[in-house]
Amino acid sequence: MRSLTTLSAVRIRRPGRLMAEGAALLVAAVVAFPLYWMALSAFKPAGEVQSSHPRPWTVSPSLDSFRRVFAQQDFGRYFLNSLIVAGSVVLLSALIAFLAATAVTRFRFRFRTTLLIMFLVAQMVPVEALTIPLFFLMRDLGQLNTLGSLILPHLAFSLPFAIWMLRGFVKGVPVALEEAAALDGASRTRFLWQILFPLVFPGLVATSVFSFISGWNDFLFARSFIISDTSQSTLPMALLVFFKPDENDWGGIMAASTVMTVPVLVFFVLVQRRLVAGMGGALK
Repeated sequence: MRSLTTLSAVRIRRPGRLMAEGAALLVAAVVAFPLYWMALSAFKPAGEVQSSHPRPWTVSPSLDSFRRVFAQQDFGRYFLNSLIVAGSVVLLSALIAFLAATAVTRFRFRFRTTLLIMFLVAQMVPVEALTIPLFFLMRDLGQLNTLGSLILPHLAFSLPFAIWMLRGFVKGVPVALEEAAALDGASRTRFLWQILFPLVFPGLVATSVFSFISGWNDFLFARSFIISDTSQSTLPMALLVFFKPDENDWGGIMAASTVMTVPVLVFFVLVQRRLVAGMGGALK
């Protein structure tokens, strides 16, 4: 009798599960379709890219668009600049956010709650509204036409989210563990880096993904702060080469966009396991 009841429950849940899986596949297809079309257009010859009757496949794949992209002057320099900006934002935001999250979680001081609320308020301010004030700030600091003008703003915008997210990880580490380490003779610094840091490392990976994407895909700050020295430009700025007054090179645009997407996908694949663990820890 019990087995029949269990079997009927499984049969009742089965249609709902199939509907949920079908809905998930549909959402995944909708999200992945623009990426597929971008990569497909990058491999299409010029005649197919600008055809008035586009097809979701190509008869004769071509690498001409990629050749035009890599033939652009200083393309490798732009790629390196993007890596420097994104890598610097990831490393600095992870280090500062870890220390700040530990401070607001483990220590009691005045205006601690106000500081945490300000972290959320900082996320509500549109980036576009701060571009002009940041321009004058970078000018006064002498950072215009340098990679520092791209690293500092992204670092400032990524820190509130990273600190708020890591706060949950640090809070999840029992205080008794720190007390036990102190009884064993471990200093606070040793506990911080040898015990606490490995425990919250999945959270650092989760925040680093958002920091990397923010720094890698930046166009607004690069367009606003890199004015005259094009050697300090990043990959998003390289796309402007293919926007021409008479006719846009859509094949080159799609090929350059595909090249820009590959490092993000590689970075995500490398950290996906720890990213899932990090998101689960943040929810907990």
